[in-house]
Amino acid sequence: MLWTANQVLRRFSTTSHYYQSKLKLALIGQSQFGQEVYTSLRKQGHKVVGVFTVPDKDGKADPLAVAAEKDGTPVFKFPRWRVKGQPIAEVVEAYKSVGAELNVMPFCSQFIPMNVIDHPRHGSIIYHPSILPLHRGASAINWTLIQGDAQAGFSVFWADDGLDTGPLLLQRSCSVEPNDTVDSLYNRFLFPEGIKAMVESVQLIADGKAPRVIQSEEGASYEGIQKKSNAKVNWAQPAEAIHNWIRGHDKVPGAWTVIDGQNVTLYGSSLLSGTPANGQPLVVEGLATPGLVTKTGLVLHGSDGKALLVKSLQFEDGKMIPASKFFASGESSSVELSPEERAQAEEIRAIWKGILSNVPAVVDTTDFFKSGAASMDVVRLVEEVKQRCGGVELQTEDVYMASTFQDFVQVFVRRLRGEDQEEELVVDYATQDINNMTVRMPHQCFINGQFEDAEDGKTSDTINPADGSLICKVAASSVGDVDRAVAAAKEAFENGPWGRMNPRDRGSMLYRLADLMEEHQEELATIESMDSGAVYTLALKTHVGMSIQTFRYFAGWCDKIQGKTIPINQARPNRNLTFTRREPLGVCAIVIPWNYPLMMLAWKSAACLAAGNTLVLKPAQVTPLTALKFAELTVKAGIPKGVINIVPGSGGLVGQRLSDHPDIRKLGFTGSTPIGKHIMQSCALSNLKKVSLELGGKSPLIIFSDCDMDKAVRMGMSSVYFNKGENCIAAGRLFVEESIHDEYITRVVEEIKKMKIGDPLDRSTDHGPQNHKAHLDKLVEYCEVGVKEGATLVCGGRQVDRPGFFMEPTLFTGVEDHMFIAKEESFGPVMVVSKFKQGDVDGVLARANDTEFGLASGVFTQDISKAMYVSEKLDAGTVFINTYNKTDVASPFGGFKQSGFGKDLGEDALSEYLRTKAVTVEY
Repeated sequence: MLWTANQVLRRFSTTSHYYQSKLKLALIGQSQFGQEVYTSLRKQGHKVVGVFTVPDKDGKADPLAVAAEKDGTPVFKFPRWRVKGQPIAEVVEAYKSVGAELNVMPFCSQFIPMNVIDHPRHGSIIYHPSILPLHRGASAINWTLIQGDAQAGFSVFWADDGLDTGPLLLQRSCSVEPNDTVDSLYNRFLFPEGIKAMVESVQLIADGKAPRVIQSEEGASYEGIQKKSNAKVNWAQPAEAIHNWIRGHDKVPGAWTVIDGQNVTLYGSSLLSGTPANGQPLVVEGLATPGLVTKTGLVLHGSDGKALLVKSLQFEDGKMIPASKFFASGESSSVELSPEERAQAEEIRAIWKGILSNVPAVVDTTDFFKSGAASMDVVRLVEEVKQRCGGVELQTEDVYMASTFQDFVQVFVRRLRGEDQEEELVVDYATQDINNMTVRMPHQCFINGQFEDAEDGKTSDTINPADGSLICKVAASSVGDVDRAVAAAKEAFENGPWGRMNPRDRGSMLYRLADLMEEHQEELATIESMDSGAVYTLALKTHVGMSIQTFRYFAGWCDKIQGKTIPINQARPNRNLTFTRREPLGVCAIVIPWNYPLMMLAWKSAACLAAGNTLVLKPAQVTPLTALKFAELTVKAGIPKGVINIVPGSGGLVGQRLSDHPDIRKLGFTGSTPIGKHIMQSCALSNLKKVSLELGGKSPLIIFSDCDMDKAVRMGMSSVYFNKGENCIAAGRLFVEESIHDEYITRVVEEIKKMKIGDPLDRSTDHGPQNHKAHLDKLVEYCEVGVKEGATLVCGGRQVDRPGFFMEPTLFTGVEDHMFIAKEESFGPVMVVSKFKQGDVDGVLARANDTEFGLASGVFTQDISKAMYVSEKLDAGTVFINTYNKTDVASPFGGFKQSGFGKDLGEDALSEYLRTKAVTVEY
């Protein structure tokens, strides 16, 4: 009785749909989509009085039938509803017997008679995957892509006696990405949003609010189902049109062309920009310029000279290969099986037979897919082989690439023997002879353990801020690249060795990675200095040195992540045990800034990996090189493929896709507050993913008259000019007690004059270039605003007259609280000084806290009581007393207010990448 009462209360207090109008529904259709619509409608309280679907195929029921039968819903499996155009009376009578008030047709391949369509009180509604009246007919998604539509979408409409011509009830649309496929459009939008729309439509009908908008015939189109015979590629058209043709036919029926006298089907097309990689020419019938077989696929040119890339090829015998392996496809010979291997081959044959129950016998030439297998059967085959054949690791792709029984057995045996090992890492380095060494810099995306160009071939320039010269071109990842990286990370987490690895072994791997970083520390520091402008000595000690320390610190945490046992008070006798498990989240995204490229990578990635997650990391577009060098070292350290993925590119494209991606469970971001707010919104709207944000700051530094003046000057200089001021915790505003103000300013000016500005690789340089030109321009503008508002520019404020992006160390005094430079962060070498009245501790604290930021703060005084009082009152995540910039890998780091939330470093950082599960056992 208590349980029932609780249920009633829960329904009343949290769920409004129980009190909306509900209908009795007949579901007519099939497929996974139909099943999801059925399940969602029942959850919303509607009663499904009958499911009408297709008969079992090869002994397997349709997913809609499986779900309905499990729930006890009446299921009817009519092979047809009409004979020679006339309704079958007994079928119609069986349908009428369920008493439906509305027919819901989420996906239906059968022809339903009009006396069934019109029978219910509310008639029938149908889902169609196009924005009607465009693309009526059964291949709507295909034609959306073939015709290069900018928008895709779906319609829910009232059924009539025409072909997709009934009045519209509801429509939704989405943008078509340049490299979208039928699958990506369906999975990203048409499937999940279509299910929601069907449920919404039913409720609108139940509430009497459903519209009936007559379809316009203007712009209406009808395209039939494409057949293989008319899917041949016409090469005499622009590359984009060819790309649209190929992706519109992927996977069925498959666009094809003629190569070496046989029909070859093309899969996985994407548009390329820039110059294609070197490759081996391949003559394609009808193509004016030979194709190029490159390491990333087959490059083909349209009549406009632009290029596209095809990933996979399928031959007439059904064999599919990576396009990059075209010339190697005939090289592998069959291996002779040992008696033990023959026994395992027979075990595999039994697995095939169990799946392909409709095949009389599985012989060497039996083709898995031509025998009726579907995608779920591929998963079952891989998992069953893994379970029954010694845990041999296979991928679903192995089945597609070796679809006949004999080819599959060959793949299995090679994998069993260890002959089919991962290919050696191939790196296309950009090299420079600099700093008395040759630095070798990867510059491609790093996805699933391999370096590869962006799928569309796009790149961006990375510039040396010391002289403005081009270091190299770096891959600019596309949405498709991000999706592949996330898929690789998800596979590595769910099915790879990383998730099953003993935590202590995982820690050993991270220790090994830290050792490799130490072995390469001079090269890493040189790359960091070239790419970010950090002076080499600082790059070596802090950018790289602290990164190594961070990985070693978190490597030690891997086997120390523990839950708790919790006493609970239940009815006596108390035979209950409650304990907690701390589990990894899954795939995490990390987006890092340009001021400390490697160190920010380490601060977030080390904790993420120690917790057992996999990750996709986006480095800043202007400083990607140390992240890609780090990726190379992870392979040498033995980190399994897919665990770490690096996708360089723009924040608007790559960062946005990471924020929106439904398979990412956590996003860690360091950057500006406005971007952090946008990321937080996107993460909430997509899948409510966990977020940690380290954002902007305007950190106050209070210097009392009883300070150690020498130390206060030295540390005050460091608090502003450390790393050229490109430091998230930089002292954005100094408050100096009035009795020492003038002396302090004089001392600071003397120290500024001693600073050597120059080549960051020169060991005697104190002050290097700003990170990039746009930032330098903003700093100059920032100083101009300070002067206009009336602050006193004591020194600096200008670009240094030399090549590169150098800014003079700058000092402002007389800064009043209302001024722009008193409130806004410069993120550069600009010291902003205000004086405060002698002895006015609470007054200066109020001014220091009068900001929406709260990342860091500092105080200099020799009065320990005053220091502790001030540290308690300062509203910031970190407080430095008589020091500054002293961060440590064991100390948590993070801000308050609009400086973000969540912690990097220390034990607290692990909690950002873990979830807590409570388990209660009765014994």
